[in-house]
Amino acid sequence: MLAPALDSQATLEFARDVRRSLSKTPQKELESKYLYDDLGTALFEAITLLPEYGLTRADERLLRAHAGDIVSRVPSPAIVAELGSGSGRKTRWILEALARRDYTLYYPIDVSALALHACQNELSAIDSVHIVGIESTYTAGLAEVTARRGRGESLLVLFLGSTIGNFERGPALEFLREIRALLLPGDALLLGADLVKPLSQVIPAYDDPTGVTAAFNLNLLARINRELDADFDLRSFRHEARYNKVERRVEMHLRSEIEQTVHVRAADFQVTFCEGESIWTESSHKFGLAEIERMACEAGFVCVKQWADAEWPFAESLLSVE
Repeated sequence: MLAPALDSQATLEFARDVRRSLSKTPQKELESKYLYDDLGTALFEAITLLPEYGLTRADERLLRAHAGDIVSRVPSPAIVAELGSGSGRKTRWILEALARRDYTLYYPIDVSALALHACQNELSAIDSVHIVGIESTYTAGLAEVTARRGRGESLLVLFLGSTIGNFERGPALEFLREIRALLLPGDALLLGADLVKPLSQVIPAYDDPTGVTAAFNLNLLARINRELDADFDLRSFRHEARYNKVERRVEMHLRSEIEQTVHVRAADFQVTFCEGESIWTESSHKFGLAEIERMACEAGFVCVKQWADAEWPFAESLLSVE
């Protein structure tokens, strides 16, 4: 009886968040975390393979080239927790480097059961690595990992890709503080972040010509239709990627092509759109290396070392707890 209750609770929270976010003025919003249901996660994995989206390949290049150096700076024995693991493809290099020196316990944390299943398939063949998936949000999942850790074990938290950029800068700092509060001296956080780059390189990464990113964005409305009994007409919304130079971020929007009213029955709510009005669904902030180091310090970490990719400006930063 517990699972239906949890499902019902999640649906109520989803409905409440949709009603609150779509009621905002002057800019309607939807929380980006709801982009990542099973279908959304699969679409995002497809995005990472697009030639226009160089971020994931830069992430993988850095991890492949520097995994040994990164791991050498983490005390042994170490357990690994990855926030938003996805398929776990790029995590292989870190796990293999750790497993060469000791048996490694790996906790992928993701809200998508499909992603955790893919992660298990991707990484289960690595010798001396045991995988325990946790279907949860970031901080709740990390809290579960810290409760399970054994005496004398250090913890390496992975927050790869550019997910930190989905937070506004103030909330990003608060999130790093939340992670820090769960860690002990000797623990570390490996943080991926996309760096500031030319606009000609940025926009195609979020508005690809094949339309995969558009499908990813529009799936959020489809999810509301499926789970909250809404009647969004996906054909009357268009995906847009905008760059805010002041905030140094890409903004993903869904723009209404017509004047229309949408009913979200599970939220007992209806919302009216003017022609041209948009829903802001996700942000991707871009950073400088010094800015990342400063944020880490303000959150209570020490920035041990940073590695930056030359081809696609992107960085991995190893942050330790002392």
